[in-house]
Amino acid sequence: MWWQRPWSLPLVSGVVAALQIAGSYAAAYRGGQHLGLWGVLLLLVGPVALLGRLRWPAATLVVTVAGLVVYYGLGFPYGPAFLSLVVAALAAVGAGHRVLAWVAVVAGLGMYFLLSVVVAGDRAPSWASIVGHLAAVTVIVALAELIRYRRREYLARRRSRAEQERRQANEERLRIAQELHDVLAHNISLINVQAGVALHLMDQRPEQARTALTTIKHASKEALGEMRSALAVLRGDGIAPRSPTPGLDRLGELTARLDASGLPVRTAVSGRRRDLPVEVDLAAYRIVQEALTNVYRHANAAEAVVKLAYGEDTLTVTVTDDGTGAPMPTDDPDGGGNGIPGMRQRATALGGSLTAGPAPGGGFRVTARLPLAGVPAG
Repeated sequence: MWWQRPWSLPLVSGVVAALQIAGSYAAAYRGGQHLGLWGVLLLLVGPVALLGRLRWPAATLVVTVAGLVVYYGLGFPYGPAFLSLVVAALAAVGAGHRVLAWVAVVAGLGMYFLLSVVVAGDRAPSWASIVGHLAAVTVIVALAELIRYRRREYLARRRSRAEQERRQANEERLRIAQELHDVLAHNISLINVQAGVALHLMDQRPEQARTALTTIKHASKEALGEMRSALAVLRGDGIAPRSPTPGLDRLGELTARLDASGLPVRTAVSGRRRDLPVEVDLAAYRIVQEALTNVYRHANAAEAVVKLAYGEDTLTVTVTDDGTGAPMPTDDPDGGGNGIPGMRQRATALGGSLTAGPAPGGGFRVTARLPLAGVPAG
């Protein structure tokens, strides 16, 4: 709060001093009393002590209570001299000196009654006076407790909000990192292989080299486009993605590009097609893309098959190849690199599952089951 900032110390002290002196002069005038120099000096004890309330809140409260006890105990006019006590109690309770605050105000009230009897010669205070003063100081400390409680709630909400924002930012960075990995792994693999093909066939078969270069052009253009979109999100510049979020509607482009690169891919769909949530659509596409990239890079396969099975509440994605090598080591449950762990992470993040391993009869199979709960049939 602003009144707890260091720059507010002289401001608060000055305002409290002015209100206390002006209000006490008005009370003295109405009651036909005289404030005098000593009264003014005692009224300044609290405001001056408030200058140290941030560094020494306990000492500030004790000095303020002492000055107030002497002022009222000597019979000076009643007025707003308690304002410095309110601010000192707020500072002490806010700093954690809760017991001290209660002890100081109650002890100060007792000293006031004693001083008023011994010094001013008043009669013993009535029960009504005692109860009234106790109620007043109780309200002051209770107000300090309430403000302290509200401030703790506010700080807790702010910390929780900051933690949630940090967690969301970390999750978004991880998601973008996974996207970049999938995009680059797929397209750079195509570019690398096709560049080698183009160099090998440049002189003997220029037409086939041209096909390889065309594949390189399309793969690099797609990689650059998706990288720009991901980097725009990371920068937070508010620029809309340059291309729509990829989904299974682009599966034909993916298989055609791989077919042109030398890996025939067949696609089979069973069940009733339906509109998918963006998260499921993207995850299914990326899993197929990563699985086919592994086949293209490692499997030495003659063909790959992509099967999409739409169930009532599950989409099952299966990618199988007939290659002689395994896309990833299978003895490590986490995969041996980023490909299979990344695919598994995409599936489990949606509440699904993914398995990868040798297929019966040879080759390699990746199967992902993605839940479609709550998705209407298309």
